[in-house]
Amino acid sequence: MRETKSTCPYCGVGCGVIITSEGDQITGVRGDPAHPANFGRLCSKGSTLHGTATAPVKLHERLRQPMQRLQRGGALTPLAWATALDTVAARFATIAATHGPDALGFYISGQLLTEDYYVFNKLAKGLLGTNNIDTNSRLCMSSAVAGYKQSLGADAPPCSYEDFDHAGCLFIAGANPAWAHPILFRRIEDARRANPLMKLIVVDPRRTDTAEEADLFLQIQPGSDVALFHAMLHVMVWEGWIDAAWIDAHTAGWDALKRQVHGMGPREAARICGVPAEAIVQAARWFAWGGADTPPAEASRRAATLSLYCQGLNQSSSGTAKNSALINLHLACAQIGRPGAGPFSLTGQPNAMGGREVGGMATLLSGHRELTNPQHRAEVAALWGVDAVPEKPGHAAMAMFEAAARGEVKALWIACTNPAQSLPDQALVREALAKCEFVVLQEAFGGTETAALADLLLPASTWGEKEGTVTNSERRISRVRAAVAAPGEAREDWRIVVDVAQRLEARLRPGRPTLFPYATPESVWNEHRETTRGRDLDITGLSWARLEAEGPQPWPCPDAAAPATARLYTDFRFATADGRARFVDTAWKPVAEGCDARHPFALTTGRLRDQWHGLSRSGTVTKLWAHAPQPVVQLHPQDLARRGLREGELAELKSRRGSLVLPVQADARIAPLQAFVAMHWGEAVLAGRDAQGRLRAGVNQLMHGKVDPQSLQPELKHAAIAIGRATLPWRLFAATWVDEADLPALRSALRAWAAAQPLARYTSLVPLAGPSQPAGGDALGARQGLRLELAAEQALPEAALDALLGLLQLKDGLLLRYADPRGGQRRLLRLAGEGAAARVAALLIAGPLVGADGKATALPAPATTARGPAAEPARRRGPSGVAAPREAGPQGEPAAVWLQRWWAERLPLGAHTRSLLAPNPAAPAEGAATPARGKQVCTCLDVAEPAIRTALAALPGTPAERLAALQGQLRCGTSCGSCLPEVRRLVQAVPCAIAQPAG
Repeated sequence: MRETKSTCPYCGVGCGVIITSEGDQITGVRGDPAHPANFGRLCSKGSTLHGTATAPVKLHERLRQPMQRLQRGGALTPLAWATALDTVAARFATIAATHGPDALGFYISGQLLTEDYYVFNKLAKGLLGTNNIDTNSRLCMSSAVAGYKQSLGADAPPCSYEDFDHAGCLFIAGANPAWAHPILFRRIEDARRANPLMKLIVVDPRRTDTAEEADLFLQIQPGSDVALFHAMLHVMVWEGWIDAAWIDAHTAGWDALKRQVHGMGPREAARICGVPAEAIVQAARWFAWGGADTPPAEASRRAATLSLYCQGLNQSSSGTAKNSALINLHLACAQIGRPGAGPFSLTGQPNAMGGREVGGMATLLSGHRELTNPQHRAEVAALWGVDAVPEKPGHAAMAMFEAAARGEVKALWIACTNPAQSLPDQALVREALAKCEFVVLQEAFGGTETAALADLLLPASTWGEKEGTVTNSERRISRVRAAVAAPGEAREDWRIVVDVAQRLEARLRPGRPTLFPYATPESVWNEHRETTRGRDLDITGLSWARLEAEGPQPWPCPDAAAPATARLYTDFRFATADGRARFVDTAWKPVAEGCDARHPFALTTGRLRDQWHGLSRSGTVTKLWAHAPQPVVQLHPQDLARRGLREGELAELKSRRGSLVLPVQADARIAPLQAFVAMHWGEAVLAGRDAQGRLRAGVNQLMHGKVDPQSLQPELKHAAIAIGRATLPWRLFAATWVDEADLPALRSALRAWAAAQPLARYTSLVPLAGPSQPAGGDALGARQGLRLELAAEQALPEAALDALLGLLQLKDGLLLRYADPRGGQRRLLRLAGEGAAARVAALLIAGPLVGADGKATALPAPATTARGPAAEPARRRGPSGVAAPREAGPQGEPAAVWLQRWWAERLPLGAHTRSLLAPNPAAPAEGAATPARGKQVCTCLDVAEPAIRTALAALPGTPAERLAALQGQLRCGTSCGSCLPEVRRLVQAVPCAIAQPAG
C-alpha cells in the first residue's frame, strides 16, 4: 500500500488529503493532519473521494480514449490520439484563417490545475491571438474579483483562515459554509467555543444551516444586500461608530459614499430588505465594534470583524456593487489589515484563484495584469516571446455562448466543465453548441450533458492522477500529486494543450522555436512563477522544492529566505496607485428580473451539503445521495396550501425561458413567495419535455443570463417564476438493486431510455445507496439502487415499456406480474431470496393517477419531513415523490406507496408474496409496523432522522449534554462533522420524554 499527499478537488477550502493506493487502484483517503487548511479534517464529499475512483467508475464513467462524432447526435467512435490532436489543430487553424482568431473560443474551468490554466491561456492569447478564453469561475468569483480590485486595488483576499480565531464578530452574507465549505464551518465552531462572546451575523434569503447557528439572522429579500450594507453604514455614521481618522489617512471617496448612504436609513432599508430596522441597527453595532454592544474606551482598540461571503453576493447583476458595499463597511471602521478583520471571499472551486493568477479569463492577463493596459500587454508578450498580445477584450462566459448562438464564434474548446448543465439560459447554451462548427470537450467523465453535444472528446486525467498546484481561498498554494496512473489513454490537461499547441505552431509559425517547451508540469509552473515577479502576487521566492519541504504556502512570497505573507494590508497601504483604499458609492438596484403577477415567485439556487456542481464526480458515490435523495422544489408551507399542493405532488415551474416539473417539499425556512432548487440538477438527473417537445434541461433552464456590467457574472441566484400543479395523470416508478460494478452502465442505459420518451413531461433518475450493513437474510447484499420516475399526460407506448422491462430484467425469469388492461395498471416485481426473507430486487409500477374515489392522489416526498420551525415529527412516508396509481390496499395505503418503501428499505415480504398478485395488496403487517427509515442526517455513519429523534426522546439534560449523549449512542456528527448543524437543530427541536427531577 502506498500513501500520497495531495489536495481535495472539490471546493476552495483546499483541504489536504492522504491517498492510499495499491497498484493502479485508489483504495482510500483521509485528511492530512499537517495541512494548514484542514489539519486532518474532511467533509462528507472529501472523505468519500476514493469512491469516485473505483474500478467500475474508471471503467464506465470515465472517458478512456479520444472519441468523435461524425455527425451531430450520432454515436461516438474511437480514434487515435495523434488523429485527435491533428484534427483539433487543423480545424482551429482553418477556422482562424477563414474567419479570424476571434471565431475561436475556449471555455475552461476552476477545477483545472494552475499549470493547465497557464498553457490554455498562452495558447489562446499568445499563439492563436484571441482573448476569447473564459472560465466557469466567471459563474462564481468574478464579482468578488471586481469588488476587490475597485475597492482595494488588486484581486487579493486579504485574510487567512487563522483570522477565525481572532474575530469578535463574524458577518456571513450570501454564503452557507455549513454546507458549501464545511471544514471552514468546523473552524468557525472551534472559534466560537474558544470565544463564547463571539457574535455571528448571517444574511441570507433562506434560513440555512449556517443561519440556524447565528446570534442575529437577517432574512433579506433577494437582491437587497446593497441596501442593507448602505443602511448599516448610515447607522455607523449617524452613531459615530466609524473611524474618521483612519478614513482620512488611508482611503479615498468617502464624501461621495456618505452622500450616497444618507438617504438609506434603517427604516427605508427595512422596507426594501424585509427585515426589522432594529435588526439592521444591531448588525451595524456588532460589525463596527467587533461583536461588542458598546465601544471600547479607545476606539482604535475595537475588536475585530471578519466577513465571509460567496455566491449570494457574487451571482448577481449587482454582484460587484454588493462586494464593494460590504468592503465599504470594513474600511469605514478600520476592520481590515489586522488579525480577525477583513473582507474574505470564499472561493467556490478548488483552483478558481489559480486561474485568476495566470490570467485565464477574457478580461485578464498573467500575473494579475490588466488586458486594457498597454504596458501590461507588452510585458506579457515579452515574457511569452510573442510579438504582441491582442488588445481587443475577449468574450466572457455568457457573451461567448451568445456569440456562438449568433454564429460568430465557430469553434469551442471546452475543458473540465459542463456548460450544458451549469450555465443559465440553457436554451441559448444548447443553441450555441448546435450552431458551432466544431465543439471539443476535454473531460475526465464521459456522461456529462456537454459530452452528449460535443464533436470530439479528449480524455483527461483527474484527481489522484495529476501533478501540479492549486491555490485556495486564503491564497495558499498546495501541491496536487498523482497516486495512480490515469485509466485507459487519458492524459493530463496541460499535456493535451501543449500537444495541440505544437501542432498549431507547425502551421502558424513554422521553423521558429516553440512557445511550449514544457516537459513537466513543474516547468510550466516555473514560467508562471516568473510572470509574477514584482507583482502583488509575487511567488518568485517559492519553488516546488520549497513546497515539498515546507508544505503549502500563501502568496505573496518574493523572498526564498523569508516566510510567505499570510495577511495583507497590515501597513494599511493598499494596491492602488496612491496606496489608498477606495470607497465605492454604487446605488442599490433591484434584481434584474423582477417578480410580477404572472411570475410571482423568486427562485434561488444553491448547493446541497453532500453534492457538488453538476454531479459528474460526487454523483458517482451513491451514499452521497442519501441526504437529498431526489430533486425537489422547496416552498414555504403557506404557499403549498394557497396553491392546493400537497407534499410530494408534482408542480410545474415556469420562467420566461422554459419550464420544469418537480415534486414539492414544504420547508418553513423558505420565505413566502420564494422557492429553492438545488443547483446540481441537470438533464442527467432531472429532465422531460414540455408540450411543444422542448427539452427540460434541469434547473438552469429557468435561470436568465443577465450579467453584472462590471464583473460580467450572471445572476444565477434569482429568476422570477410561476408555480402551479402539474397535471400529469400517468405515472411510472421503476427501481432495481444491482451490483456496484453494473450500476454506471445501467444508469447510462436508463438515462438514454428516459431521454427517448417524447411523452415524458417529468423524469428523475437517481441512485440509492444500499445499507452499510445488510440485515441477516438480505439476499441483495451490497447491491446499489437505481430509481427512475416518470410522469406524462398519457401512457407510454408498449414498445417503450417493453424496452424498459428488458433493462430492469423484468421480462423473463421468476417474476410476479399484475395487469389490469381496462384500468391501465401494471405491476411487475422480481424478488431476491426465498420464503419469508424474500425482498423486492426490482419493480415497475405504472398506471393512471386516479385514487379509488376518482380523485388525484400523490405520494409524499422521499423520506423527508417538513423543515424549519413548523416541522412535525417524522412520520411514515413513501420513498418516492411519484404519485400513486389507482390501486390501494385494504389498509388504505396504495400498493404503489408501500412497495416503493419495501424496495428502498429492503424490507422482507414475509409470507405475503402471493398476495402481490392481487389487485389491491395490503402491506405486510410485519414491515408496516417497522418505522420508516426517514431522512438521512449523517452520511458518514448512516444515521437517519427518526433514529436521532427516538434517541433524543430518552436523553435528558442541557443541549450540550444531550448532544454528547446522542453522539455517544449513535456517533452522528463524530466523523466529518458536516451534519452537526442539523443534529444540533434536532437536539433543540426534540424534547426529552422522560420526566426530569425538579431543581
